[in-house]
Amino acid sequence: MTVAKKIEAFMSKSSWIRKMFEEGARLKAEHGAENVFDFSLGNPNLPPPDKFNEVLRDTVDSCGLGDHCYMPQSGYPQVCHSVAEYLTQEQEVTVSNTDVIMTCGAAGALNVMLKALLDPGDEVITPTPCFVEYMFYVDNHGGVLKMVPTHPDFTLDLETLEAAITPKTKALIINSPNNPTGQIYSEESLKALGELLINKSRELGRTLYLLSDEPYRKIIYDDAKVPSIFKCYADSVIGTSYSKDISIPGERIGFAAVNPAATHKESLMAGMTLTNRILGYVNAPALMQRVVACMQGLSVDIGEYKRKRDLLCDGLADCGYEFTKPTGAFYLFPRTPIEDDVKFVRALQEELILVVPGSGFAGPGHFRIAFCCDDNSIINAMPGFKRAIEKFK
Repeated sequence: MTVAKKIEAFMSKSSWIRKMFEEGARLKAEHGAENVFDFSLGNPNLPPPDKFNEVLRDTVDSCGLGDHCYMPQSGYPQVCHSVAEYLTQEQEVTVSNTDVIMTCGAAGALNVMLKALLDPGDEVITPTPCFVEYMFYVDNHGGVLKMVPTHPDFTLDLETLEAAITPKTKALIINSPNNPTGQIYSEESLKALGELLINKSRELGRTLYLLSDEPYRKIIYDDAKVPSIFKCYADSVIGTSYSKDISIPGERIGFAAVNPAATHKESLMAGMTLTNRILGYVNAPALMQRVVACMQGLSVDIGEYKRKRDLLCDGLADCGYEFTKPTGAFYLFPRTPIEDDVKFVRALQEELILVVPGSGFAGPGHFRIAFCCDDNSIINAMPGFKRAIEKFK
């Protein structure tokens, strides 16, 4: 093998999401796309808001030579200002354009944060189930990811989080609404987490950072509310993207924002501005920066995702599946009827249903269904879901 040994090992642990997506391509070629029910990839299936296409056309038509050049590493000042104005409303604290860095999506934002924060051997804690790529992002920058389980309903278990903090801990990553569970962490639990981090920072003599991964923030249901991270803990940083809420994941545009009350805000912003360049991102895409500046607060029709969620949940409940109904994101994380979630996912695959085993998210005994798909896929997959669970009764 010519690649690095570590990468070779990572390849053997590569994302179950991608594995199932690739398996879907094979099955579709063999059985016909209309006969395969692919719930593997969280790829939004709703079109962007009409305004996105209007702004995109206007932006392209008005572009001059200077509009395709390098810009300040943190992004266009007017774009950062637009983001900061919206964050001021969303987070209920005053955010300045100098607190914002435009990035290549939420993944870019998280890598920029971690590169700026981590020394070799530093530990980063995350509640599980979690997005599998966190392990690789932390490793990218010499850190070690420690995964800590949540309660059975996927809410935060503060006792286990506290027990996981050591003198090597530097940060904690949370994702709410969560991928893969759709759980939203309550304001009460986040404030308690903030108090915990304040006390532990004082005890350890080092600042512990709370990194909030928020690409699903606007995809919420049943009058749920996503609390302000900035109000819950001062030493916090938000990373997010426009991928899910306006359905443009391929455009790779997002931002990082540092809490204006952060203890070392200036040095952290300077470090992240540098890492945005030296990681190779250099700048977030110029065209998309100018487009999303006009899209603050907009989203696709979230009611469509709610309807799909209810259609899926009602159907699976009738089949006998057990699950916590998600209040956000576009994922459902049911329990498997047997302990071996991979074996059950294979049984679903025999029914031409593609889902992702919970083990891929450090949530064994579950499986993830991405319901950002057409209604017919949900409806027509139900007989197969029923046959699969009946095999193990």
